[in-house]
Amino acid sequence: MGGLGRMFGARDVDTFMGVPKCRDLSRLKAKVSILGADCATPYRTAGAYCAGGPQAIRAGAADFAANLGHVNFDLGGVGWPEDAVWDAGDLEQDAEDAAGNRARIFGGVSQCLDRGAIPLLLGGDDSVTIPALEAFGARGTYTILQVDAHIDWRDEVQEEQLGLSSVMRRASEMEHIGRIVQVGQRGVGSARPGDLKAAIDWGVEFVPGGEVARDGVARAVDLVPARSDVIVCFDFDALDPSIMPAVIARTAGGLRYWQALELLAGVASKARIRGLVFTEFMAERDIDGMGAATAAQLLISTLGLVCRQN
Repeated sequence: MGGLGRMFGARDVDTFMGVPKCRDLSRLKAKVSILGADCATPYRTAGAYCAGGPQAIRAGAADFAANLGHVNFDLGGVGWPEDAVWDAGDLEQDAEDAAGNRARIFGGVSQCLDRGAIPLLLGGDDSVTIPALEAFGARGTYTILQVDAHIDWRDEVQEEQLGLSSVMRRASEMEHIGRIVQVGQRGVGSARPGDLKAAIDWGVEFVPGGEVARDGVARAVDLVPARSDVIVCFDFDALDPSIMPAVIARTAGGLRYWQALELLAGVASKARIRGLVFTEFMAERDIDGMGAATAAQLLISTLGLVCRQN
């Protein structure tokens, strides 16, 4: 950490932006709890390719660690009240124990919800999203806002049905998921025509990346029912690679920072964000820490939006 960083408040911290550490989720008292998870269910040919993602994003926020009480001009004021956000660190994950990984994620998110906190799960690959969504079962009916370059409607990949390419397909099978709005699709990914048809037949509303570029995010915000309970599933490859290089599949035409924040702010203003999952940060592909800094800035402002909800 250089002298310039220290001059502006950077310091060595082991939590996101230096927020209080939560060592025991059963004692959680914050409005939002951050959890990290490197991987849940890896494909046998890829492994835990996003390992270290949560730690890299925390490092990207370290430059702001002394500035919690400062004005955030992305929000027009101070981000959140003191002690509103706690960081519970990373869940123990083992690429050879997918069932155990899923159980630990399910348990961690469940404990946050039991304590009345909004969980923010940091990945890690997108397979961590499935057990996180399962933890919301029997607590109400939810709308999913997925922001992603890909639609994730494969039934299986390499005989694995709980991997990152199947997240929204598995979500559609959960009784507590009533609506899915997917924003940011672009380019060529793993989706086949039958996967897209299955999503449309289920009732998914799509707002592709090209539409966002032309017309903005207003229709996506409109598609989220007012006063509904929302779980945000945000894949970092939804962002354009010019500001987010730290992803496995860089694809031109992604959302810009302000489009992403406007989308999240619009949803927070009309509905209630009850959970957030940010995934697919591949630390080894970052360039000069740019992706980590972008992720940190987006998370800082998102935390502010969520903490301002009634």
